Amino acid sequence: MTIKDSIYASEQQVKDFSFDQNVVEVFPDMIQRSVPGYATIVSTMGKLAGQYAQSNSNLYDLGCSLGAVTLSMRRNIRTDNCHIIAVDNSQAMVERCKLHLQGFKSEVPVTVTLGDINELDIKNASVVAMNFTLQFIPHAQRQAVIEKIYANLKPGGVLLLSEKIKAENEQCDNLLIDLHHDFKRHNGYSELEISQKRTAIENVMRPDTLSTHLNRLSDIGFSQTQVWYQCFNFCSMVAIK
Repeated sequence: MTIKDSIYASEQQVKDFSFDQNVVEVFPDMIQRSVPGYATIVSTMGKLAGQYAQSNSNLYDLGCSLGAVTLSMRRNIRTDNCHIIAVDNSQAMVERCKLHLQGFKSEVPVTVTLGDINELDIKNASVVAMNFTLQFIPHAQRQAVIEKIYANLKPGGVLLLSEKIKAENEQCDNLLIDLHHDFKRHNGYSELEISQKRTAIENVMRPDTLSTHLNRLSDIGFSQTQVWYQCFNFCSMVAIK
């Protein structure tokens, strides 16, 4: 049974958002009610992983949270000798992710590990997924993370990147924010919850513009980049080496 997200339902001294045990308990409800098209994003990332997975290679789910993308990738892989490596820096998320994965049988091996993406040794990758993860990495470190991914992707490999984005100007950015907040209201969040969640997350999640993402990917060397989904200020891209 999915537990309803009520973390910010009562007035409180708001602390910076973190993926702690409280968030783990309500995360499926939180993400479905907060990210438009989340189920479509996850299922499509799995299909793309199945399409681009190469035999005898690793597939990475960086910032795996409870393992939704890992499960989606595993369901779609038909290529021989693939190994999924799921990584998160939240101990609570990693422990719960392992439990979730145990509930689904598969011949595709998965290793779930606690770790810092900035320090992760990526090897022999054909697919790397980052589903709303890069936005939590400090701006100064993002270039290096994507460069490392690119350097260790096999030719023809892909980066599957989903991010919350900001618009190019304040007026349009406010429009996207208003649309997103209305989406959350429609899904039952109160004005207090919306306000307090925004306060909690503003210091730990710093979105880039879409052009910043696309230019970064191009400058690093990806030959093709395509936006395949956007709703309000949420966007998913595929970048091909």
